[in-house]
Amino acid sequence: MESPEVSFVQLPPIEGPEDAFPEATPEQVRQEIERCQQLCSALEQDSVKLQMAKEAAEQRARELRKEREFLHKNFEQQMSLNRVEETTCQAGAFLAEENNRLRLEKQVLQKKLEEGRKKVLWEDPLTMLRTLPEKKMVFKGLVTHKEDMNKLMLTPWIYYPLLGGSALITFEKAEVAQRIIMVKEHVVELSYGEELEDLDQCRVRVQAAPVDILLPSALEIGLSRSSRSILVSDLPSLGIPEEALLDKLELFFSKRKNGGGEVESREFLDNSSQVVLTFVQDGVAEPLIAKGHIEVLIGKGKYELKISPCISGDITNLQFQPSRCPRTVLLSGIPDVLGEDPMRDTLEIHFQKTSRGGGEVDALAYVPAGRQGVAVFVEDAG
Repeated sequence: MESPEVSFVQLPPIEGPEDAFPEATPEQVRQEIERCQQLCSALEQDSVKLQMAKEAAEQRARELRKEREFLHKNFEQQMSLNRVEETTCQAGAFLAEENNRLRLEKQVLQKKLEEGRKKVLWEDPLTMLRTLPEKKMVFKGLVTHKEDMNKLMLTPWIYYPLLGGSALITFEKAEVAQRIIMVKEHVVELSYGEELEDLDQCRVRVQAAPVDILLPSALEIGLSRSSRSILVSDLPSLGIPEEALLDKLELFFSKRKNGGGEVESREFLDNSSQVVLTFVQDGVAEPLIAKGHIEVLIGKGKYELKISPCISGDITNLQFQPSRCPRTVLLSGIPDVLGEDPMRDTLEIHFQKTSRGGGEVDALAYVPAGRQGVAVFVEDAG
């Protein structure tokens, strides 16, 4: 846009009215009028230009205001987005923390649930029985009360060392044994065919004493369930060596497609047709036990085997109390003058006579001098 100073027509200064129109010719007046008209036209053009410049300035001002509003709006939106992102990050961190807390809580609850299942397994005999291998049994005994079903009935087998030159004699009645013990020393007449060539009769003195043994009065057994072992039962009778059957079982249960894993050890339980398989890693045994049964390919046939948990027990507490056998007597000081069978018969004949304070003999065990033996005491059924 042109400068206003350049656009305006510069007029000579007029000093006074008398100088405006001096004496001039008409031609000069006409020229002056034309000059004034040109000046007026230039002024009108400058006015139009100024108006256009004003409108352009106002338009530019409006555009700047809109641009400022737009930038302000964008700035507010950006600040809002920043706040949203910050809030989202905070919410994400909170959700991640909450997720970790819930995952840990889930693990704790799963562990408690597993412990509860194991506790129910040990405390509920019926639950435990369902997981154990099946075995055919014949019940011979008395029916007990329901409140006694959790009690362990212990039938002791007591091993009693028997020195040479001694005997154990058990009478049918306890009062006979007490009479023999009260006498303490007994004279036994020996006469047995041709074994004593020089003497027709010979007497020996033997001492009678009570038999004191230690019986278990309290027994505590700690049961433990292996996390890496399973008990395989219901094995078929294939007529093959045990090692060959163990190889086939290990081959089957070592494959992951069968739900197994690498086998660490395998063995037959003593006096049973059950096998214990132990895996190298944890987590393999539990899914197999949960199935209960599994179909195994052995040779050319498929057999359904039972999978049970492997439970072992150790004695954690065993207490004893002294007990005296009421019907058994220990005879000692028996000389080696007869053979084993003749001496046994002679002692039984002597102590069976009522004239010598004896009675009916239930059992008699004799160990000659120079030898040793072991007597086994069982619970008195009478």
